[in-house]
Amino acid sequence: MGPAEVAWRMRRLAVETAAPRLDPLRERLPGARALPDDADAASWERALAAFRTATDRPVLLDRGAAGTIAATAPAATADLLAAAERVAAHRFAFFAHPEVTLADPVDWHHDPLAGHDWPRVPARRLDHRTAPADVKWIWELNRLQHLPWLAEAWLLTGRDELAAEAFAQLDSWLDANPVGVGIAWRGAFEAGVRMISVLVALQGLRTSPLLTAERLRRVVVVADASARACWRERSLHSSANNHLVGELAGLAATCLLLPELPDAERRLGRALDALVREAGRQVLPDGAGAEQAVGYQVFTAELVLVVAVLLRASGRPVPAPLTDALTRSGTYLAGLVGRGDPEPRYGDDDEGFALRLGPEPVRTIADHLDVLAAYGAAPADLPPGAGLTARWVAAATTGTPGPTGLLPDAARDAGSFHAPHGGLVVLRPAAGERVTVDTGPLGYLAIAAHGHADALAVTWSVGGRDRVVDPGTGSYYGHPAWRRVHRGTAVHATVTVDGEDQSVMAGAFLWSRRAEVTEVDVDLDRGVVTAEHDGYTRLEDPVVHRRHVEAPPDAGGGFLVVDVLRAAGEHTAGVAWPLAPGLQAQVVAGGHLVTDGAEALFALAAAATAPLRHTVVVGDPATHRGWVSRRLEGREPAPLLGTTATGTGPLVVATHLHPATGAGDLRPPVVEVDGDVARVVWWAGGRRRVTDVAITPRPPGIAR
Repeated sequence: MGPAEVAWRMRRLAVETAAPRLDPLRERLPGARALPDDADAASWERALAAFRTATDRPVLLDRGAAGTIAATAPAATADLLAAAERVAAHRFAFFAHPEVTLADPVDWHHDPLAGHDWPRVPARRLDHRTAPADVKWIWELNRLQHLPWLAEAWLLTGRDELAAEAFAQLDSWLDANPVGVGIAWRGAFEAGVRMISVLVALQGLRTSPLLTAERLRRVVVVADASARACWRERSLHSSANNHLVGELAGLAATCLLLPELPDAERRLGRALDALVREAGRQVLPDGAGAEQAVGYQVFTAELVLVVAVLLRASGRPVPAPLTDALTRSGTYLAGLVGRGDPEPRYGDDDEGFALRLGPEPVRTIADHLDVLAAYGAAPADLPPGAGLTARWVAAATTGTPGPTGLLPDAARDAGSFHAPHGGLVVLRPAAGERVTVDTGPLGYLAIAAHGHADALAVTWSVGGRDRVVDPGTGSYYGHPAWRRVHRGTAVHATVTVDGEDQSVMAGAFLWSRRAEVTEVDVDLDRGVVTAEHDGYTRLEDPVVHRRHVEAPPDAGGGFLVVDVLRAAGEHTAGVAWPLAPGLQAQVVAGGHLVTDGAEALFALAAAATAPLRHTVVVGDPATHRGWVSRRLEGREPAPLLGTTATGTGPLVVATHLHPATGAGDLRPPVVEVDGDVARVVWWAGGRRRVTDVAITPRPPGIAR
């Protein structure tokens, strides 16, 4: 962090530790009109009438659209109603945690999983990092993202008890969470994301006789405080990642849905100006997410999308940079999953929703792409499997000025491609086969909070099923040991040198030294990627790791990986291959054989310039290796294959992943060092192949 950021953080710390004083969220802006709670009763009755008729504001949840949705998507409607019934019964499930039933009324400060009661003190005094509970759970509850489910269910069924439950929960939350008090107010990001859901839900309930002027007043007062927090306490410097986008989106959405707020137009304008800047920064020119985390890319894009939808539904122009960012991001994500490839995972993923209008537990890339395609499209044009979020978006934006759909259909048919800014190469050497190579930076901004030490890692899927995978996030706060391992190098499909991570952790969301990757050669036609990183140059005897990946279209499936460690002395290279849950593996002569439990699928045949040792680890509770996390705070045992060699540099390890029906099909490559070139002889596609990889820093030779 630079001097300016250090000074900014010290000022914030001083405010948080100061004696109690007037909460800054309630301070007036210079020249602002009176705060909402200063208005008289007649003014609030007029405000309620305007809110009921949606005067001067966009409409997202509407009874007319609900009727169309119920008629055209009965299965999705039934799932939504079931979800609404669960939360009406105070049954909640977040992440991989088990479902819990909360008291009536809900205690918004109690975590039943940890048995912890978060103190009802000024939020700035709470240290969520050291508390004996996982703060993510209580934050998720207090985002109130289930309230739109109750509003939708009321619109879909007309059952007044569902509206009554929504208001009862909202009333109890307002009673229990005065502005600035409690864990729900720890961070402007939480306030911003929460207000999007509260106001969209309230809008859906706007014609209910249970919505009174007093209820509207209470919500507007809290919305005003939340909007002020989103701007005054917005994330800056190295914290200006998805949190800043959430704060700006929350501010913009609040001003659009509540134009009666003081200085709503001015506050909306500065929120949009800042959001335009962040969309350009956080969605890179090639469409990749700057945070190096695909889950956060989807989350960030949907925060921007919520604002775009509300702007368009209100008849306002959507700034072109926002539309461009959404299209870039969607095109990139569509290229990753094609028409059936598995969801890729790299970097952190906390399963965040900008707005939950469907009951699905996670937002998949496929769901997200449907929402982008629905923007401005006619509801009748949506695919039968489109979720409720896509259907509400289509209903709100159809026929309004602007583009129809933000996702070019051709994007879903992308073949191999290279995203040089985000640092990802996707190779598709054969139909249904995808190989990805990570050539990107560790993460975004100085702390790289959500990146993993996975430089040059690969993944592999065939026929829509994962084979070599990213191990996932594991945990944030609930299991610190999981957090460390899942961010580390040893469980990713790359190389660990001397047991060290490529980059140096300085905290659960902080890195003090980051590996820098340099792309040497990318040739999509030949299916070749060569890149290297400097993460191990910090060692006493510096090491540069160069990786060459080759997936030629005529190889008959599979690919070759050549790892070269440039060094003067002796080092140990550990090449890891995390496999998908459900696969099984065994060590055989020359490498590993992988099966699905019934038949052999593929082999990893390896050779090196030093003796090799092959291992398989599955679900080790001591080292936390051999696990794959598909949900936050959850994990499944899965084989982690290892190939280890110790030798003097240059040390070369070559691995050929190829189809196999048994151990007899393994044919390890042959590796030798010829001057400044590592030469690998391997067999694929019915012929002998020779690949030369430069050891010294010059472009590699042409594979033959």
